Amino acid sequence: MWLMTVIDVWMQHPTLRFASQEMFASLWRWTGQQAPGAVPELRSTVAAMDEAGVERGLICAWYGPSGSLISNDEVASCVASYPGRLTGVASVDLRDPVNAIAELRRAVHDLGFRALRIVPWLWGLPPNHRLYYPLLAECVQLGIPFLTQVGHTGPLRASETGRPIPYLDDVALDFPDLVIIGGHIGYPWTAEMISLATKYPNVYIDTSAYACHRYPAELVSYLRGARPHQGAVRHELSHDHRQGGPCQAGRARSRRPGP
Repeated sequence: MWLMTVIDVWMQHPTLRFASQEMFASLWRWTGQQAPGAVPELRSTVAAMDEAGVERGLICAWYGPSGSLISNDEVASCVASYPGRLTGVASVDLRDPVNAIAELRRAVHDLGFRALRIVPWLWGLPPNHRLYYPLLAECVQLGIPFLTQVGHTGPLRASETGRPIPYLDDVALDFPDLVIIGGHIGYPWTAEMISLATKYPNVYIDTSAYACHRYPAELVSYLRGARPHQGAVRHELSHDHRQGGPCQAGRARSRRPGP
């Protein structure tokens, strides 16, 4: 019997200022839900993890042009409540590189966070934009992965920043030692994301926002090893919990970096 550990690499425990954003109206519509009128209890998030067999969740801060939607300190508070189940992922103000690097260092050294995540569509800037590069260099120095979003944008924002090629391709070329995790598979540019995971040993695909039965055919073929020249299968399991519905963790084992 093949035992596995399921780690959700894209989680957030919402604040009201996060959940009330108009850009998420499409997600509430798709899932038949309404934006919460109150912050859900953290124990309900952990209970959903238990129900789905998720051992650990990487719980993420959100920062955008309007400020923090979920702050690093709010994430740290969640982690402190369930240190055996949750791991913090930092976010920072992309527009202010000097202070952003200082905040990233604080999150890693003082708060114990294990990764940086920046959502490109939130900023309207692709990951090869010059404002990312000081932070990406710092990720290499800190020995932490860079998490980002690839593919179309579910919320009501433009999707162009989620194209893996050329944007993430440039990042992988410029930072060969940076571990890059592309969340949300990359659809409808799935083949582009697979090509990057094949081309670069430090590029990973995160399946967040997709239940297994909704994986694009190209990804299923890749995971089954139908293309021998692609080498080792590398992907991340996730479900985007607390944004688009209940926990839907996949059931596969992957080679992955992380805590």
